[in-house]
Amino acid sequence: MIRLSDIEEKLLRTTVKGLSRVIILWLVSQKKMSGYTIIKEIHRLTDFKFTSRIIYPLLYELEEKELIKGEWVKKGRRNIKYYSITEKGESVLNRLRELFDKPVKQVIESLLI
Repeated sequence: MIRLSDIEEKLLRTTVKGLSRVIILWLVSQKKMSGYTIIKEIHRLTDFKFTSRIIYPLLYELEEKELIKGEWVKKGRRNIKYYSITEKGESVLNRLRELFDKPVKQVIESLLI
C-alpha cells in the first residue's frame, strides 16, 4: 500500500467528506439502510472510517430537507431506524448524476487513469 503524506491524506478525506451526502443518497437509493450500515458501506467504498458523530448529523440534515426518510423498525428489543430515499431525494440524485455526466465526468475519468 502506498503511504500518503499528511497533505494528500487530508485532501482525500476532505474530498470524501464533501461527497458524503451524495454517497448517502446513492446508498439509500439502492436499499433501505440503518445508520450503522451506511457507516460500514461508506468505509467499504472509500476506505475511510467515519464515526457516527459525522454520519448521523448528515442523515438528520438530509431527512430535514426531505431527501431521505427514516422509519423505525423493531428488531428484537431494539428499535432501528432505516433510511430510504424520497421522491425529492431521487430528483436531486438524478440532477447530481447529470452534473457528473458532463465535463466533471471528464475530470473524474482523467483522475482514474
